[in-house]
Amino acid sequence: MVSWKNFKKNICILSGVAIVLGVAGWLSLNIYQPSEKTDRIYSDALKSYNNKDYSNSYYQFSKVVFTSNLKPLAIYRQALAAEKLDDTKSAIKQYKFFSLLYPKHVLSIKVKYNLAQNLMKTDSDSAKKYFEEIIIKYPHSDYAIASEYYSGLLDLKKYENEKIFPLSAKNDIQSHFRHYLKKAPSGRLAMQVISDWEKMDVNISKDDYLLMAKSSYLHQDYVKAADYAKKADYKNSWAIDAKTAAATGNNSRVQFLVEWGLNGKADYIEDDDIYSAIDTYMNTVPSKYSAAVKLLGVSKSKGKDYLTSIKCKYSPNSTKFDCYKNMYVWYPASSFLDEAQAYMFLSMVNSNNIQDAQRIGIDFLNKYKDKSPYAPMVMYYMGRVSENARAYRDYISYYRGVISKYPDSYYAYRSYLRLNHNNTAIIGRSIKERDIEFPYQRPHAFLDKLVELKDYDMLDEYTGYDDFVKSWAMYKKGSKSQAMVTARDAMDKLKEKPERDDLRWRLVYPVFYYDEIQDASDKAGTVAPLMLALTREESYFNPSAKSSVGATGLMQLMPATAKDIASRRGVSSYSLLIPSQNVLLGNYYYASIKGQLNGQDVSAIAAYNGGVGAVNQWKSNLNYNDTDSFVEQIPYPETQNYVKKVLRSYWNYIRLYGEN
Repeated sequence: MVSWKNFKKNICILSGVAIVLGVAGWLSLNIYQPSEKTDRIYSDALKSYNNKDYSNSYYQFSKVVFTSNLKPLAIYRQALAAEKLDDTKSAIKQYKFFSLLYPKHVLSIKVKYNLAQNLMKTDSDSAKKYFEEIIIKYPHSDYAIASEYYSGLLDLKKYENEKIFPLSAKNDIQSHFRHYLKKAPSGRLAMQVISDWEKMDVNISKDDYLLMAKSSYLHQDYVKAADYAKKADYKNSWAIDAKTAAATGNNSRVQFLVEWGLNGKADYIEDDDIYSAIDTYMNTVPSKYSAAVKLLGVSKSKGKDYLTSIKCKYSPNSTKFDCYKNMYVWYPASSFLDEAQAYMFLSMVNSNNIQDAQRIGIDFLNKYKDKSPYAPMVMYYMGRVSENARAYRDYISYYRGVISKYPDSYYAYRSYLRLNHNNTAIIGRSIKERDIEFPYQRPHAFLDKLVELKDYDMLDEYTGYDDFVKSWAMYKKGSKSQAMVTARDAMDKLKEKPERDDLRWRLVYPVFYYDEIQDASDKAGTVAPLMLALTREESYFNPSAKSSVGATGLMQLMPATAKDIASRRGVSSYSLLIPSQNVLLGNYYYASIKGQLNGQDVSAIAAYNGGVGAVNQWKSNLNYNDTDSFVEQIPYPETQNYVKKVLRSYWNYIRLYGEN
């Protein structure tokens, strides 16, 4: 017989064994797991999440082991899945679990914000603490901006049903709402901020009504924007009211407001708002030159330097130099002074005044080489001046300097032509397509894993919201046009451009629809990479693009033009929304206008934008002796910029994808 003492001892031993076996089993399930299996579990869970099977996704993410570096993401994804299932309790549990285990993780601020959002439904006091913590600890983040609204909203809900609503609380709430509208006037919560603010029993100040007007305008609620502008101080709100009037097609009101504002009221608003109002005015008139002259006669204070720059830009070529010279003298502190000096220099070059051109050009480069968009132009024409003076070393240095410092610019393309004694616009007729890849060499294996798992959202988080990574993620999700714009803007911000084999360039200059373009080019006798460049500038590769005047598709053809070309080329049926048919008619059209302009591509590019008749008129009236001189004297700034943009894109496609 076993004694009670021995029985208890055996039970303890068996219990201990059971615990050990249980822990071992838990470890086998939650610590040891082959990485291939973990990746497969995470990938399947992510697919379920993306397919909106949130319940299954929640369960699958739970199977990722704690020893995997994917576990924080899995817990976060579980919380998101719970939110989708309206399971607030589970979402809060997962967010708190994440915060406990990974307090310094890259996702920690986002987790705190999401946790606070969920706590608003169950524990407003705790939610308030999290929002306030985010505002204090991460003041420059988007989460802090949103937290401003929610923090104010929680206070509003706290007191709205109470008999006593302290003035101090009202002021705090207004302060939160005000901070949101100042920091994020176009934010997704802005209109809700305004709505909640107006429900309060408070006197809203004129300055706050101005904030509401700006946000309403940015959210395209023009009725409210106009109403709030009237409630604000008109010395401060006339510019936004003018933009609102333009958005509703009330051009006469735009002109009245801008003229009224510049006539003594411009001192009360920021320079950028004045410039924007002036631009709005310019879009309502047939002649920007005449409008600039008129507004200069009206304006009594701010904005005169900007109006003068517009006047000079649209002045006849014969008077440009004097116009810019006067601007340079009259407004020595203007932020547009680099533009004035650059075009004074160019006028000296065109008039063959070499000595003055060199003096102005050297002074410009000393002042603005690293901070003016006109620097590539000045450096290039300093090369032209040196070349004409047969200063071999100087002109080689200038041309190479443009290519080195501004490698993707139109003037780098022109410098390449000069260095290679190429008198045509064409430097290559074919390119070799290359895939768009992740824009960086990934030093961290975990980033490779995220790419492999196609978890683009988490990749964005881990790379610190890098715009090139964001662009790549957009591309992978199918938003090709948006991806290119994002990458383009990011590249423009870089002070030093990367080498041409840098993968970021492929996001800026992607090769889309090239099979269709190549096929159309072969049929029409055009240069495929040039047509690729033209397509990029016309539509940013959006096959559904449609302009305000009706131009449609990849190559932005007007329906009447397409119909005429189709008839002449024997194309019986077509749709401008079908890429292959659009680019075929676009290539035929380009070949047609090129044939009317002596086979010159630069002229054809200008005509694609400005019309054949206008180009022929310019060629008859302008005093030019080569391509550079012609392009710089095109009297329509929009067409001149279009020519430069298309040739810049063409240069970059050859530079990045050329087979030679």
